[in-house]
Amino acid sequence: MPMQEHIESLRAKHARLEELIQEELHRPLPDQAVITRLKKEKLRIKEEIERIRALSPRTDGATTH
Repeated sequence: MPMQEHIESLRAKHARLEELIQEELHRPLPDQAVITRLKKEKLRIKEEIERIRALSPRTDGATTH
């Protein structure tokens, strides 16, 4: 299922960005510009995941009534 693979890829990128943010925050002198850039990218990916999920038909067997 290509769409699910795309979502999983985005989730992996989202998780990696969180790791990078945490690494930067734990440096002696964190670069706020880097942190801001990483957080914006993380938010962009989250929004893309939500957009894809909203447009995709549900495949979990649940129905909406």
